Amino acid sequence: MALIAPSILSADFSNLSQQIRLTEMGGADWIHCDIMDGHFVPNITIGPIIVKAARKITKLPVDVHLMIENPDKYLEAFADAGADFISVHVEEVVHLNRTINRIKELGCKAGVVINPATPVDSIVDIAEYIDLLLIMTVNPGFGGQKFIPNSIRRIEEAVALRTKYEAKFLIEIDGGVNNETIIAAKKAGVDVFVAGSAIFNADNITAATAELKNLAK
Repeated sequence: MALIAPSILSADFSNLSQQIRLTEMGGADWIHCDIMDGHFVPNITIGPIIVKAARKITKLPVDVHLMIENPDKYLEAFADAGADFISVHVEEVVHLNRTINRIKELGCKAGVVINPATPVDSIVDIAEYIDLLLIMTVNPGFGGQKFIPNSIRRIEEAVALRTKYEAKFLIEIDGGVNNETIIAAKKAGVDVFVAGSAIFNADNITAATAELKNLAK
């Protein structure tokens, strides 16, 4: 069974505690935090303070996705805030092996993220060192975008790469996940689905989470 990771990017921050608890009632497995700085992507979202707040609200793993410049400068801050997973973009990090090792030294699981135009095989040389591969299925920066169709091929490529190199990383996708796109993506081999708008913009957050959870079986 694949995991569901609601992205609080789409949540109502005036009532974050209730919003997270509603997803928990629907069977959420992780809580996903999209961190944007207005430089690496054209939007500004949240920082360590909100991650720390989420950590206090939930006992679920907190999955932090850094869409920021110079992420190495902020690894300790997000680890201290309570992140369980910290993922960085291959397009931004210069010394990726060093960054992955640092994330693990801080007591977190380490992930890497690839944008839609970044080849899956860009992670070949670090495949056995990472815990998570996050494949962006939209161009990062905004919630509510449509799933990019060729993402299915990229998921399949990631599964083949993982098998070839006997790696252990989970495959996660972020962007355009809903009741329709989740079916083909699950078949392709996704382990973790990040969903924002499909959950938090629904009339019933708990029911929306539960429906995605059921489709991910």
